[in-house]
Amino acid sequence: MFESTTKKIKVEVHPTYLRDQSDPAQNYYYFSYKVRIINEGEKPVQLVRRHWVIKDAFGVMEEVSGDGVVGMQPMLKPGETFEYSSFCPLSTPTGSMQGTYYMKGSNGEEIEVEIPLFILTEPNHYH
Repeated sequence: MFESTTKKIKVEVHPTYLRDQSDPAQNYYYFSYKVRIINEGEKPVQLVRRHWVIKDAFGVMEEVSGDGVVGMQPMLKPGETFEYSSFCPLSTPTGSMQGTYYMKGSNGEEIEVEIPLFILTEPNHYH
């Protein structure tokens, strides 16, 4: 598991290789990742936007931005947790993802929350 905390917002990421949905012969490697966001602060925050940086083994970078996550803009009260799962296909057996969640605080301020760098790797791939 990979984790980081920014301004009392903890982000935990657990990536998994999906062998049954991958086709290495076609350079297609499919990964899922589960994200847990925990508000360890004293004020509510709302996740309004996300920005991802995805890199494959050759360093080819793709950036993905959008509103919320999985079609939602969750509000997290102090002590609350939000979890979701998503997916990432790669053309190489290894890669990485990292990014930023943009949260809105109760007084309207925007908080940039780090999504930790995490590694996507096909388990039988030897570096």
